[in-house]
Amino acid sequence: MSTTVQGAGVVVTGAGGGIGAALARRFVAEGARVVVNDIDPGRTKAIADEIGATPVPGDASAIVEEAREALGGTVDVYCANAGLASPGDAFADEDVWAAAWDVNVMAHVRAARALLPDWLERGQGRFVSTVSAAGLLTMVGAAPYSVSKHGAYAFAEWLSLTYRHRGLKVHAICPQGVRTDMLTAAGTAGELVLAPTAIEPEDVADALFEGIEADRFLILPHPEVAGYYRARASDPERWLNNMSHIQQKWEGTGQ
Repeated sequence: MSTTVQGAGVVVTGAGGGIGAALARRFVAEGARVVVNDIDPGRTKAIADEIGATPVPGDASAIVEEAREALGGTVDVYCANAGLASPGDAFADEDVWAAAWDVNVMAHVRAARALLPDWLERGQGRFVSTVSAAGLLTMVGAAPYSVSKHGAYAFAEWLSLTYRHRGLKVHAICPQGVRTDMLTAAGTAGELVLAPTAIEPEDVADALFEGIEADRFLILPHPEVAGYYRARASDPERWLNNMSHIQQKWEGTGQ
């Protein structure tokens, strides 16, 4: 059992299934006091009842105060896990782009606004951002998702460099395919790019806890992503050509 989170007050958004549910289960198993959140009240209650957590359903952007109260006044760890898959290209509707940005980026910003004053006063706090490998790389067929996940990663990185000397720990989780409803929603692009190396949500939770113990910002449940990230930075033309080939292969499947 991890002494780092034992007894800590933890909030996990988007915890009605998938990665969020796996994170919530793991935090409870490690001795934390957990609030689970999901937009769906039924899913929120089901997970809370299953693992012995406290349900706080609703919009992830607006539940910090209620969650803090449920935890007795203090949030020690906040997992900004709720997200939208948001497929589409540059011609996706404005509301699709707006929803992706609101859920995948601004929900994190709003949570940080609510949490930072207390954390900075206490000199400690932990913000866990479920990003995606798409936030380091990209995802074919999903412009709103890719762009907003880049934003989520950038915000987590900014939080870390700005406040780490004041006690804030930040972790950015960047998996590739994970066997969840979101992978299913990715359609043929997900089948082509993500499904062959997809892992279980519990593997993501394992990677996070390894990262917490190592005090590591970047959490890569698929270690090979580090190589892709280096290749993207060191030779962007080659990387873009390779991604273009994947795009063309996807188009050849009929999308």
